[in-house]
Amino acid sequence: MIDSSLNLQAILGLPTVQPGDDLAALLISALRAQGGLRPGDILCVVSKVVARAEDRFVDLADVRADPTAVKLSRVVAKDPRLVHLILGESQAVSRVAPGVLIVRHQLGFISANAGIDASNVGRDGDWVLLLPKDPDASARALRQRLEEAFEAPIGLVISDSHGRPFRKGTQGVAIGLSGLPALLDKRGEADRFGKILEHTELPLADQIAGACDLVAGASAEGIAAVRLRGLSWQADESARAADLHRPATKDLYA
Repeated sequence: MIDSSLNLQAILGLPTVQPGDDLAALLISALRAQGGLRPGDILCVVSKVVARAEDRFVDLADVRADPTAVKLSRVVAKDPRLVHLILGESQAVSRVAPGVLIVRHQLGFISANAGIDASNVGRDGDWVLLLPKDPDASARALRQRLEEAFEAPIGLVISDSHGRPFRKGTQGVAIGLSGLPALLDKRGEADRFGKILEHTELPLADQIAGACDLVAGASAEGIAAVRLRGLSWQADESARAADLHRPATKDLYA
């Protein structure tokens, strides 16, 4: 998978993105200042900057919680307006406890608070930021603009930070992608001793998001995109981030 050496570089120089900004143009400008993109490069863009450009801001002052949200807010000890938004972004509730609300997001993955974030929003008052509405579509649009600008076939991943069952901390996962496989299916291949692999599937897009998360950081770094170079991969125009989701019927913990 790695040609010789794997290189990850933070893309610097991006301003604080505001609703309506041309994110692709901002990325192109910043990338040109750092050598651009080559064929086979992968650009990982954090979901928050995509959501900002798509104006996924919500002012909690404008939210009126319904009775279901008010009742659940007492259990989870969260603002009922926030709980109302979380339920609106979710298919189902997975787990509840004081301070904890785990849901199956409308996009299909399991996450805390439906990915709604109040950190690094940068607005006075009780503003929060929802995830992009359709991260795969956002990834396709960004990739098309970038490929046109640099005349190079690339892959694009939109990442978010998720927690993990029975493990502390959060790590980057792919919630949107374009041009590259979500999964690498190794089933049927032989290991180094000739044993045939029966269950091995590698979450390539998540692995890329996790690697880039090391560079982007999660607090005040302000790094919205990371370029990954040196990985060998086969283009896949049909792949979706949803390919990484375990079906609810097979999810023992949902």
